[in-house]
Amino acid sequence: MNENTITPERIFQMATGHWAAALLGTGATHSVFTHLAAGATDAEQIAQRARISERGAQALLDGLVGLGLVQVEGGVYRNAPEAAEFLVEGKPGYFGEFAKRQAGDLARREALAEVVTTGIPVSAETSDMPDNPIWEALVPAIAPLSVPSATIAGQRLDLAAAGPVSILDVGGGSGIFSAILLGMNPRARATQLDWSAVNRIATGFVGKFGVGERFRTIDGDFRSTDFGAAEYDVAVYSHIAHQESPNQNIAVFGKFRRALKPTGTLVVNDFVVDDDRSGPPFPLIFNSEMLLSTKAGATWRRVDYRHWLATAGFMDIQFVETPGPATLIFAS
Repeated sequence: MNENTITPERIFQMATGHWAAALLGTGATHSVFTHLAAGATDAEQIAQRARISERGAQALLDGLVGLGLVQVEGGVYRNAPEAAEFLVEGKPGYFGEFAKRQAGDLARREALAEVVTTGIPVSAETSDMPDNPIWEALVPAIAPLSVPSATIAGQRLDLAAAGPVSILDVGGGSGIFSAILLGMNPRARATQLDWSAVNRIATGFVGKFGVGERFRTIDGDFRSTDFGAAEYDVAVYSHIAHQESPNQNIAVFGKFRRALKPTGTLVVNDFVVDDDRSGPPFPLIFNSEMLLSTKAGATWRRVDYRHWLATAGFMDIQFVETPGPATLIFAS
């Protein structure tokens, strides 16, 4: 076949993409990667340890080999490097809970055609509901997404040498940003503003990092709660801007500017798209999730953030790429 021949291969892969999500989520649900890491080597052993059928275990292993997450040689199965790092339970970067959630969420996406027509979420449970039951599972599941960004942010701010700094994390969810930053600086203290149900989760989550005594929470809605005045050296707004409208983001950035000390820095972490909306791929795709689950959210452009932050009084605005799909924005 000529190398320039156009084929439907990519379209086929996209059309069957839910197969991959289902295989990954099911593999995580039955701890296949953890069992492989513990010494299981074939379908029979996986079936025994996971308490599933041997036929099912073989189908899972075949699918996971096809996805490149499991490797097989001479009939012996083992985790591929990325599965060994991110899908084995108990590891710091464990991503299995997120995979389980996505696999269980496939049916909700059937509504996309209707929501594209109306522009209004079908479900009454949207991401701006403080009592939404999704938080209990979602908040810790998505925490690994922010680890690279939080680490880079702390390094760029030279937090380890910053002394007794104060950190404000608004809409901090699991508290992962605070946990990473507090771990870099034993003299730092962090305050998270979020709904009470989410803060309860964060308190336990941050405590596992051994920094819980320097972490406190304020229960409230960040849209209506005051952030204070000139109190903080660093402020964090991670994966929240995509849920909000332009006017809401401008208002929040204004509150951040007032809450920061004159030399303070705001760190925004989010899925940011290019000004012409030509990329990057994941933030573009993620916009459909905002259509499904928020009333006014979207993935916003760099020019949007520049305008909003400048309107709020920030003068120096810098964008920094991360190894993941998120972009960091530093504003001071």
